[in-house]
Formats: sequence, C-alpha cells, structure tokens
Amino acid sequence: MRLNSILLIEDDRINALTFKRGLSRVNNDIELITIETAETALTYLRDGDSTKPCLIVLDLHLPKMNGIEFLTILKSDADLKSIPVVVLTTSSNPQHKINCYNLQVAGYFIKPLDYFELIKSIFSYWGQSEFAQPIKEKATRNSL
Repeated sequence: MRLNSILLIEDDRINALTFKRGLSRVNNDIELITIETAETALTYLRDGDSTKPCLIVLDLHLPKMNGIEFLTILKSDADLKSIPVVVLTTSSNPQHKINCYNLQVAGYFIKPLDYFELIKSIFSYWGQSEFAQPIKEKATRNSL
C-alpha cells in the first residue's frame, strides 16, 4: 500500500476541485485519485494494478450505491478493510453518523467546511501516526 495517495469519492465536481486545491496548499506530493461513484471506486480498489490509497475520503450522497453501502462492502473485504476512511458529507443525520462509526470510519465531517483546514487536520492527525510516517516527512519538507 502506498502511503502517499488519497482516494476521494465525490460526485460533485466543485467539491472535488475544492478538495484538490486544499490538498495542494498542504502537500503537492500527495497523489489525489478522484472517483465519482462508489461502484467505480470498489472496482478501482479491487484492481491489483491500481494504487491503494493511504486514506479514502468519502461522500455519503452518491448516485446508485451510497456511501454507507460502500463502507459496508469495503469493511467486509479482507484486502480493503484496513484502509482508513474519512466521511465528508452534507448529512448531519445522527443515524448516518452512528452507521459510519459502527463501520469504523476514522472521522465524520459535515460540509460546507474549510477544506484547507480539514486537510491540515488530517495531516496533523496522520502525522502523529506511525502508519503515515512518509506523509509526515513530505509535509515537513513542503513547509520548509
């Protein structure tokens, strides 16, 4: 698993672009893979030749398969369940939050928000984790 890529599953192109801009302000070395549907994301993740992300950022309101359905499948797949997922959604529905945390998401954030601040928070958290050490090193180099 590469430790320098993020998979963004977001069907709204403006939100995806805003996230990409926020990420580029924090770290240009991170590969951002943007996919618009949960089905396509699962196909991508299961492809042996694809880059496995160090983090998935997931919108809940997606066409066809929603984010909770995606999480249910992802977390039941032995090869994919260890990939951390952060939910980024417009849903403040308490049951959605409960369902997501029951499916072991690493965080739940409600849009609209400041993507730059969110991404800085993600880097701050993962920067303290041994799992994400290469990300921390790149982030430090970019801030010099």
